[in-house]
Amino acid sequence: MLKFILKRLAFLPFVLFGVTALLFTCLQFLSPEMRAALYVKDPRQLSQLDAVIEKYGLRKPLPVQYGIWLKQVAHGDLGYSETAKMPVADAIRSFFPATFELTLVTFFPIMIVGVFFGVLSAVYRDKFIDHLTRFVAITGYSLPSFVLGLGLLMVFYGRLHWFPPGRYTLDTDMLVHSDAFRHWTGLLTLDCLLNRQWAAALDVAEHMVLPAATLLYISVALLLRITRSSMLEELTKDYVRTARAKGLPERVIIRK
Repeated sequence: MLKFILKRLAFLPFVLFGVTALLFTCLQFLSPEMRAALYVKDPRQLSQLDAVIEKYGLRKPLPVQYGIWLKQVAHGDLGYSETAKMPVADAIRSFFPATFELTLVTFFPIMIVGVFFGVLSAVYRDKFIDHLTRFVAITGYSLPSFVLGLGLLMVFYGRLHWFPPGRYTLDTDMLVHSDAFRHWTGLLTLDCLLNRQWAAALDVAEHMVLPAATLLYISVALLLRITRSSMLEELTKDYVRTARAKGLPERVIIRK
């Protein structure tokens, strides 16, 4: 599994290069004026499109434009986010604590569930538990995360009213932005506990359930596939057959 992860990390720069180069190529179908409009933050700046075109070299050859963009990225200028209404670098800094907190909450459940059921699926190959886990893996691996997230919202918020959307309620929002609230770690749930705001901590945790469930399902599906494939490969190796021939209990072989 470690070899698989390292291999994926090694290919990551090439993937990023390929994706960004492809996007730049596709954007060439737009006129320089249309591409310059993407950099405009205020409609009143539309009269300054020529200055934007000159700044970003939008009339220059594609390799030159791509080089200009890479230089800006190297200096920390990642562009402007229309969704967040702020520079991309500022948006990353703003949303990173919530993303990191969600990752921390789901990391160990993902590892435990994914590895356990991946091993179980390999040991009981072609049995009911194997078919069930493979179904979970296939659906989780192929289903877009936003589709699953919307589905969970429709069921557990829209129909059942069990878990609320968003990050926290208005009361918690007022609390965390007050002068009395101290942001010790940047992790909202932990900061609420450190400030002894138990109700606010519970509120944040309730709002985290649906995003955590979405991330858990998608990530477990991938880890389950990797674990099952690795386990099936190991079970066919000579040392496993030798251990079985010597009468070693199956549970000991699996555990080792």
